[in-house]
Amino acid sequence: MTFGWEIRARVQFEGDAHVMEDACGFKGPNAWVIDGATPLLEQLGLPAASDPQWLAQTLSMNLAGPCQDPGRTGVRARLASALAAVDAAATPLVGAERVRFPSAAVSLAQLNADGVEVAGLADCTVVVRTAGGETRQVHAEPADSHIGPEESRRAVDAGERRRLLERDRELRNTPGRLWVARREPEAADHAHVVQLERPEIMVMATDGAWRAVDLGLVSGPEEFLERTQTTLGALGLMHELRTRQADIGEVADDATVLALAPCP
Repeated sequence: MTFGWEIRARVQFEGDAHVMEDACGFKGPNAWVIDGATPLLEQLGLPAASDPQWLAQTLSMNLAGPCQDPGRTGVRARLASALAAVDAAATPLVGAERVRFPSAAVSLAQLNADGVEVAGLADCTVVVRTAGGETRQVHAEPADSHIGPEESRRAVDAGERRRLLERDRELRNTPGRLWVARREPEAADHAHVVQLERPEIMVMATDGAWRAVDLGLVSGPEEFLERTQTTLGALGLMHELRTRQADIGEVADDATVLALAPCP
């Protein structure tokens, strides 16, 4: 049986940094959205407008390539294979450097005989309306979830907050900390994975786009899906988001929405 996606909407808005560090795509049974993390540590000078942009583009390219991971199955195999390819591409550029290597949130969906399998690392969001009419949201965890409430309360100034964020970034992809898409294939083993029924429509979004939910422009996953399942609707909601962010003086992040439906 052959599985594939057809596109309903693809919208990307640059943030205030004016460097697009999101990526998205689909090929065969697979679809993905990637949110490159804003650099906190010294950048390595990878050949792109920023290190996160290089990672997002390289990871996206390899998610579209062949899966060459014999030890895993499903979305974990697809993700591990792409991360191994990123590692291979990075080695001649930066050697074995990992701590300062850019990282990203990623959500990956794969159609199969039972429906769709969705994997997530960090804070991209996938909303699926199944053929049975149920709406499901898949979200792994916030990017700063390992900065605990006690530490956050102690962060009384911007300098202390920055120090905590930098330390959290240094500890990513280690036991007990946040796992993200970087260059370690084993991150796929730590992804949040769920199997859902066959989708009628699926929307994938980076946290910059999901900010529309956080700010109350839409009431939650169901309304977000309704507003973003067409190009016109997604453009309208992202324009509303940028207007609201300008009104409240909020720094705007890159925002990406990808809406897909299974091929008949």
